[in-house]
Amino acid sequence: MPQNKCPRTVCLFVAFLLQATGAPQALAEPKAAADVIFVNGHIVTEDANDRVAEALAVRSGRILAVGSNDEIRALAGHSTRQIDLRGHTVTPGLIDTHVHLASGGLDTLITVDLSDASSIAEVRARIRSRAATLKPGEWLRASGWDEGKLAEGRYILASDIDDLTPLNPAWLDHTSGHYGALNSVAMKQLGITREYQTPPAGTVDRDAGGVPTGVVKESVRDYVLARLPAPTAAERRAGIKAGLAIMHREGMTAIKDADLQPAEWDAYVALARAGELSAHVCALFHTDPSLAAAMATKARVLGLPRPPQVAAPNLVSCGVKVYMDGSGGARTAWMYDDWNVRRTEVDTGNKGYPALDPALYRQIVHLYHDAGIHIATHAVGDRAIDWVVDSYEEALAAHPAKGLRHAIIHANTPTDHAIGVMAKLQQTYDAGYPETQGPFIWWIGDNYAGNLGPARSQRLNPYATYVAHGIRWGGGSDYSVTPLPARYGLWSSVERRTLKGTYGEQPFGTAESVPVAVALRSYTTWAAHQLFLDAEAGSLEPGKSADLAVWDQNLLEVPAAGLKDLKCLMTVFRGGIVFESPGSDVVVGRAGRTVAAR
Repeated sequence: MPQNKCPRTVCLFVAFLLQATGAPQALAEPKAAADVIFVNGHIVTEDANDRVAEALAVRSGRILAVGSNDEIRALAGHSTRQIDLRGHTVTPGLIDTHVHLASGGLDTLITVDLSDASSIAEVRARIRSRAATLKPGEWLRASGWDEGKLAEGRYILASDIDDLTPLNPAWLDHTSGHYGALNSVAMKQLGITREYQTPPAGTVDRDAGGVPTGVVKESVRDYVLARLPAPTAAERRAGIKAGLAIMHREGMTAIKDADLQPAEWDAYVALARAGELSAHVCALFHTDPSLAAAMATKARVLGLPRPPQVAAPNLVSCGVKVYMDGSGGARTAWMYDDWNVRRTEVDTGNKGYPALDPALYRQIVHLYHDAGIHIATHAVGDRAIDWVVDSYEEALAAHPAKGLRHAIIHANTPTDHAIGVMAKLQQTYDAGYPETQGPFIWWIGDNYAGNLGPARSQRLNPYATYVAHGIRWGGGSDYSVTPLPARYGLWSSVERRTLKGTYGEQPFGTAESVPVAVALRSYTTWAAHQLFLDAEAGSLEPGKSADLAVWDQNLLEVPAAGLKDLKCLMTVFRGGIVFESPGSDVVVGRAGRTVAAR
């Protein structure tokens, strides 16, 4: 981005803004005074002109003006608070277009964290510790494991933990959220035995004798989750607040929480009405794979305000999520060709499978689209992605409504056909947007590289190709599949490195990497579009919500390897400080005097 500073006039017509809000145009008038000003910074506005400024003023939670230090100081009144940025870089608050904040935050409170476990022995040690705290019959729950991180390079099996949990059912959820491992007590309790009939769109791994190993995938995982003890309403609210705290520490101010169940929506509403939802949240409701379920979800969504209207403060009902297929980690995503194993071997006969009948999916798309509901479809495999974009195109041709912003969640390895359709849909209908996760390359990249094989790996997250075709995408984490901080997504979009380097440090190649300035767009303005927040967030411009992040380094100039280690010094949401880093040299005070930050 050009590093030019704003012109001497205050950015984007402050006088016009004040007139539009009913305030006097004369900047010297007390009513025009800012509540807070940020000065001596390097403010990356992410506006249409890529302007960089020194200072910014906030009034009533919204950006009043962006300009030079002198221009912004002229907006200060007697009670204006001043924040001296000490030369640090400011960006808009970062936005994640695909998270599971409600469930991921809850996991941090109630499950054993296996996300950094590096061996079966380490998994066993953590399970042993938790089991010692449980009463007989209580469920032991763990989450976050990934065979790609384990020294053994294999799934966790019931036999790995049975001796540690003889009196307790146990469920160890995989980081992908598409499979996991049960112990033998749990399998017996749930009826997953040799005689168990695997349902459609599901998998039960079995040994050579047909006995379940404990690993279950997709619809069988859903069966397990539906039978676990339900969290309380208080636990759900606490989980969301735990997720918000991570966001605040990482300069993030908006998310799209996908796949919500009614109880999770209720928890968000309760926090919002209590004034405790300190981020923009765009919610997508879960769709079960049946027409009756889709009709019920349609009725629920149509009973709520349409985006961008809020259903409660900072909370928008954005639309629905539908699943077309499964996971790249589980090798259940729907592909044209067989999955690979260990990079060069072939998982013969396994092309994955659709999560529901493709014809039914297309019927559901028409149902939602014709009702004017935003659709975001989970599609990982190349065949699934083709089916989704073709379904969108068919629905839009029959009912050419613009602005619904239909999305393809993950869109891991799109074909040339899919890329062409995405470009057409974006240009013609404002639809067909990939909502992708750069950190897949890093956090679960060793697993993905082994499963995709050498050729398909080069197509994972084809950001440079998107740019060449004029396609915009939304960045994200899929938290808690990968860690929540958006800085990991920025770094991964540029560097394309895996965590362990099992198949080389960059098994996905670098041809599809993009400059950080482009990656930043996917976490700011392009992401805001997918949350229906265009007028509210994503850039630092007068009239928008004062959501911003202060960083220890200049994101646009730091060496690419350093993006991963960026440190957020301060996060501001709607003009209020929601996070300050201990020891930060940013100072807070009144205009004309400053005091050390807390």
